[in-house]
Amino acid sequence: MPVARIDKTPFEAEITDLTHDGRGVARRPSTVPGEAGKAVFVAGALPGERVMAVQTARHRSYDEARTVEVLHGAPERVDPRCGHFGTCGGCALQHYDEGQQILAKQRVLLENLERIGHVKPGAVLPPLVDAAWGYRRKGRFSVRRVEKKDKTLVGFRESDPRFVADIAVCHTVIPQIGTKVEALGRLVDGLQARREIPQIEFIAGDPDAQFSGVALTIRHLAPLSDDDRAALVAFGQEHGFAIFLQPGGVDSVHPLWPEAPRLAFTLPDWGIEFLFKPLDFIQVNAGLNGRMIRLALDLLDAAPDDRVLDLFCGLGNFTLPLARSVREVVGVEGEAGLVARARANAAHNGIGNAQFHAADLGKDLSDQAWMREGFDRLLLDPPRSGADFVLTQLPLKQFKRIVYVSCHPASLARDAGYLVNEKGWKLKAAGVMDMFPHTAHVESIAMFEPR
Repeated sequence: MPVARIDKTPFEAEITDLTHDGRGVARRPSTVPGEAGKAVFVAGALPGERVMAVQTARHRSYDEARTVEVLHGAPERVDPRCGHFGTCGGCALQHYDEGQQILAKQRVLLENLERIGHVKPGAVLPPLVDAAWGYRRKGRFSVRRVEKKDKTLVGFRESDPRFVADIAVCHTVIPQIGTKVEALGRLVDGLQARREIPQIEFIAGDPDAQFSGVALTIRHLAPLSDDDRAALVAFGQEHGFAIFLQPGGVDSVHPLWPEAPRLAFTLPDWGIEFLFKPLDFIQVNAGLNGRMIRLALDLLDAAPDDRVLDLFCGLGNFTLPLARSVREVVGVEGEAGLVARARANAAHNGIGNAQFHAADLGKDLSDQAWMREGFDRLLLDPPRSGADFVLTQLPLKQFKRIVYVSCHPASLARDAGYLVNEKGWKLKAAGVMDMFPHTAHVESIAMFEPR
């Protein structure tokens, strides 16, 4: 069927709500008497506002639009710090007061729990927050040579993901990197291989004697010339960045400068230092991570003689702090490389009561020996897809308490519904944590007890 042309005539919209991805919700008047108008999601608009908007996309059940003028602003509207806001897709909520952002995320969590899981928490935890700017220590910049601009762009994707945002500074990325975005663009533009570099990943730990603790991984689709390699080394030395090259898959990553960079971050409250590789998963927000670990351990309330199971454990972000206060903790993770580094980090920190196992937690686990061991408490931090399959396999009656850390409220709600409505658990408490301020990403935590 031919697609009707989108009407670009500006229209007035009353914003009544906020979508889960940070857009305002409005309804356009229906041409049919008595029929509700079609929903339209308006980028750059906030609840309680009246705006002029222009349609940008059409769908069967809703339309999309962007704000072109705010006729009546909400009291919670603030001036975005970044001049690229609205074009760059890295942030969706810079125009919303920071205190209101986290309350909006709390509403998303509670609505998901009720609508998807048909559950309500016994208590809503106070939102967990930390620094709202300069917090992002891990991420990926896209790279694109744009001939019309005669420059190479380095940055996050635009709201239209076909394009790379033309940015000079990013205020959500840690300043050591966020202030160097334009310099990265000039660096790549001066390389012979500038059209063969699609992305640059960054990650930061604690400063090292040789460099700042920041590592850049340059993905390149063709071999680099000696001149290009020299230019990358010079850039790393000038700014104190370790430079890694990635000519192929993850296993191809290798250091260019220094010869053997040491990447590490610490959790001072537990006297733990984590060593990691440049493409490893670490929590993006270092300050919030420490607060999150403390909250998770407090909610778990493990006794000194408890054995704890930590699923989707990664490098041991929760496992090793837990080991400081319980008899034994067992961490399970699907990626074998992370498991190897978790074991190495346990040894590095002199922790002997933490075991680690590699297992695909989305598959049958009946042959796994650790599944048959007794545990007192369960902590899990699954990916966006959640933990529904592994929960159905666990002997849940053995646990005195479950703490579930989530990066996707819908999958948490689904799994909470299973625990509460099918397995007889109580959702004692739940709350949100602002791991990604100024974005619509919702990080949350929930605590369950048996009835």
